[in-house]
Amino acid sequence: MYKSSQELVQEALAAVRTVSAEEAIELHRQVSVRLVDLRESGELRRSGSIPGAFHAPRGLIEFWFDPTPGLGKPELIETHTTYVLFCAAGWRSALAAKALQEMGVLRVCHIAGGFEAWRLAGGVVSPGQPE
Repeated sequence: MYKSSQELVQEALAAVRTVSAEEAIELHRQVSVRLVDLRESGELRRSGSIPGAFHAPRGLIEFWFDPTPGLGKPELIETHTTYVLFCAAGWRSALAAKALQEMGVLRVCHIAGGFEAWRLAGGVVSPGQPE
């Protein structure tokens, strides 16, 4: 039996910690927190980005969080860091947070509503480049 993408997202949302954009803005001020932007490069160019967020496209997240020497990104395999994931609207980040939890990353959450919610909540955004 097949599952829809919405069923997968709903399962992920039930399994991971979700934070509001306002809470994410507060978390972003903490030294032990790293925001991780899962959007594609084109999305960042069009919409802008959150200053200081680490860009890790969704398709690479499991590989970049892999602790195997030479495979993962050192910035993403720090054990005392809380990772706050976000995408455009919160679906990809929920799926990614669930995958990371399954890999053993315990300090991970995602932003409800994603980048758009962050922007609407007054979070700082570096402007994109209109095409």
